[in-house]
Amino acid sequence: MKPVALLIALALPSFVHAAELFRIEKDVAYLDPERKEKADLYLPTSTPASARRPAVLIIHGGGWTGGDKGAAREINIGTNLAINGYVGMSINYVLAQTNGTNIVWPQNLHDCKTAVRWLRANAARLEINPDRIGVIGGSAGGHLAAMVAVAGPEAKLDPPGPYGEFSSRVQCAVDLYGPADLVNWKDIAAWRKSHTQDPELYRVSSPTTWADKSDPPILILHGTADTTVPVEQSELFAAALKKAGVEHELVIIPGAPHTFHLQPKQRDLRPLVLGFFDKHLKK
Repeated sequence: MKPVALLIALALPSFVHAAELFRIEKDVAYLDPERKEKADLYLPTSTPASARRPAVLIIHGGGWTGGDKGAAREINIGTNLAINGYVGMSINYVLAQTNGTNIVWPQNLHDCKTAVRWLRANAARLEINPDRIGVIGGSAGGHLAAMVAVAGPEAKLDPPGPYGEFSSRVQCAVDLYGPADLVNWKDIAAWRKSHTQDPELYRVSSPTTWADKSDPPILILHGTADTTVPVEQSELFAAALKKAGVEHELVIIPGAPHTFHLQPKQRDLRPLVLGFFDKHLKK
């Protein structure tokens, strides 16, 4: 069985074909026409009568320099969301060129916020409730998902457009092992500057900086065997959220490494993550 087919099969109930529960609409334009980055939509095949579906933005990882909307983790998340009644939107966003000098921050965050606006702008076509949108991301995508959740207008990190007439706020967020306190982490190559060269850059791009009581509920997941992003990063984020009075939960997965999806061998995380989204997006 091919890797993509296996990932979808893992998420499906026994004896149920994927086509019966959802479909994937690939390479949908959500940014300005000249932008190459696109989105994949995971769409349930049916909607309850007189109801609008909730939606979840999916942000891939890759150190802000790589990754893809159709990677294994994103397929697993999108599939699980769709078969449970959510519209999933997995996006590509601007990446730093490994051997280049292009500046990606805050354009990468702008792309993610624009995706939220795009969902609201297309709510009627997608049959979604524009007041029930969440976000999930892993690693660098976890960082960006957290930033989407906590960086409100006060952060002055909202893009002017497109779809500037729509809000980029989300109603909840799931951060999978994303770096959150960049001030107390390593230099980031994608940022093109070190802590010493531009300490303000690291402060502004840290989710811990923007935690306040207006933030939506946040679920944080991290594995104890993560050697890429230390678990302390999630602990610092949880501490900042607690201090600010934000509803949150930090779940540490014993033995889990970096880059797990919703069904790692250590623990089936679907009840936890889908239960979180159900609580906050299916009210």
